[in-house]
Amino acid sequence: MSARSKARKRALDVLYAAEARGVDPIDVMSDRIDSPEPYILGEYAEVLIRGVSGHLRRIDDLLSQHIEGWTLERLPAVDRAILRIAIFEMVYSTDVPPAVVIDEAVEAAKTLSTDNSPKFVNGVLGQIQAISSRLR
Repeated sequence: MSARSKARKRALDVLYAAEARGVDPIDVMSDRIDSPEPYILGEYAEVLIRGVSGHLRRIDDLLSQHIEGWTLERLPAVDRAILRIAIFEMVYSTDVPPAVVIDEAVEAAKTLSTDNSPKFVNGVLGQIQAISSRLR
């Protein structure tokens, strides 16, 4: 697993935990970093967490526009976190090709979510990729 894949997984863990606890992801990140037990989050995971947190309203608006037949609240929490990270990378980060972002998100969905999630994640992100150049 690449360093960026591991960072995405750590960011996903923080975003998921924050949502489950109903707290700010930055607070969860800070708690983990400041924990007496060693927890290395890593620079790229921090970038992802801060980026998703800072752009959450726009990311969720984009997501809501492209999840046909669903509401944001109905999505499994892990799918929301996976999609939020991927949308942040596609729209706000230019150093990762969209195809890589989508592949990483689909792999995360295969490992961590429902049987239908990989296809769903791929479809939503494919739609957003098609318009991503206009979103920057």
